Amino acid sequence: MSKIMKYQEFLDYIYKRHSGNVKLGLDRMFAILEEMGNPNKKLNGIHIAGTNGKGSTAAMCETLSLGFGLKTGMNTSPHLVDYRERIRVNGKNISLETLIEIYQKWELVLEKHEASFFEITTAMAFYHFLTNQIDTAIFEVGLGGRLDGTNPFESTVTAITSISYDHPKSLGDSVEKIAYEKAGIIKENTPIVIGKMDVKYAEIIKNVAKKKNAQVYQFGKNFKVENISITEKGTTFDYLSDDLNLPQITINLIGKHQAYNASVAITAFKLFVRNLGIKDCNLEFETKFRTALKKVNWMGRMQIIATKPTVILDGAHNEEGIKALTSNLKKLFPNKKIYFVLAILRDKKLDTIIKNICEISHKIFIAKNQSARAAEIDEQTKFVTKYGGSYEIVADVVDAKNRAVTEANKNDIVIVSGSLYTISEILKKNNL
Repeated sequence: MSKIMKYQEFLDYIYKRHSGNVKLGLDRMFAILEEMGNPNKKLNGIHIAGTNGKGSTAAMCETLSLGFGLKTGMNTSPHLVDYRERIRVNGKNISLETLIEIYQKWELVLEKHEASFFEITTAMAFYHFLTNQIDTAIFEVGLGGRLDGTNPFESTVTAITSISYDHPKSLGDSVEKIAYEKAGIIKENTPIVIGKMDVKYAEIIKNVAKKKNAQVYQFGKNFKVENISITEKGTTFDYLSDDLNLPQITINLIGKHQAYNASVAITAFKLFVRNLGIKDCNLEFETKFRTALKKVNWMGRMQIIATKPTVILDGAHNEEGIKALTSNLKKLFPNKKIYFVLAILRDKKLDTIIKNICEISHKIFIAKNQSARAAEIDEQTKFVTKYGGSYEIVADVVDAKNRAVTEANKNDIVIVSGSLYTISEILKKNNL
């Protein structure tokens, strides 16, 4: 591997060498981390799983940690624009130079253990965070939990944001099986925060927690949110818990669901700082929470990128996510025409998802993103037709967005959604 390499060359290099190595199991990951000196056992932090909301929750934990003056590392996936988004310290992406240095240092180890693309990224994040003496390491689960490459993280707190149907080939063909897979991140004697979800899925998680002697903090029992209101600038709500009440908290992420995500982040971070011995439940403590949550850095979640017409990007990509998105759009823009740019993946519940989209859309622009898993135009069109949606086919995502903007009036709404891959193409084109 050349010591002088540009960003795309590096990405192509590791993807070509490692993308075919995907295998179930954690043996490779544990072996790689052991050769690195087990950084996964030497970091404090928060480990977050969930069908939806885990990325936003991770971002909120990051901004809370920074608000408390803690050196913070965050590992998330997938990236939207730049691979380096997956590993960031104090809110900034890892530099290309450092990324290549870490890979070169461990390349032979990664090759020896036939690491996958995801395992490489995760292992490098563990190593980078330990090298930088991070106070708060935040890891977002890639897929599931029990067999995910982030599973070896011996976190201070774990959290599961939500449970719904997604990735059936990998996680199982029922939500109960999916809940069990997510619960696989729970560690012995480590507190677990459970977000808003159906009680039967929470019970599955709680049963796993009981076996591991993990203290449970559950939405609706130990903490909750009330009085949620949303505007184009963010979301305001009351956070209430057994020992901390924060009335009229405002976050700069839009959507009722983000209030639920924030409640998980606040609870998890509260438990984390207590573990560090930081005194809480005083005015300064509350002020830090309030100030930090207005500064969350997280792209592609009800992100407004233009006005007149208002153009919004949202990464909703499954049934639960689209339901939350359409509900928020109806609440925010009850009397406005919505032009929906749609490009979704084929392994989703297209029928239910597109039905929800048709119910709120004046017109749908059907496109196909560049993912290998992208749903075909004809497949999406079939369901739009089934539910009586007005539509136009514009195959390219960026062209479809531009076409929608041209057709919409200045007071209308253009929403681009269906997949993180879809909004990634817009973000890259607009250099956002």
